[in-house]
Amino acid sequence: LEFRRVLFRSGTTAKERQTQIVKNVHEFAGHIACDSDSNSEIVIPIFKRNHDLWGVFDFDSTKIANFDELDQKYLEAISNVFKF
Repeated sequence: LEFRRVLFRSGTTAKERQTQIVKNVHEFAGHIACDSDSNSEIVIPIFKRNHDLWGVFDFDSTKIANFDELDQKYLEAISNVFKF
């Protein structure tokens, strides 16, 4: 699993301001290819205290459907640590 912080990334998560779980990136029209080996992805928005979008956490996996709601729950909790 590769960890990356992407500041001010455009895309669905930034526009909709909510976590996106993509079970199969090859079937998602809005996918931004960061890694040719990626097959699934979860992207979590990071907000400032004033609720402005600061950036996103973007986790990719080589496994199809690797992320679920439990991952979302804990990754969103972690993203709240970064509020400033």
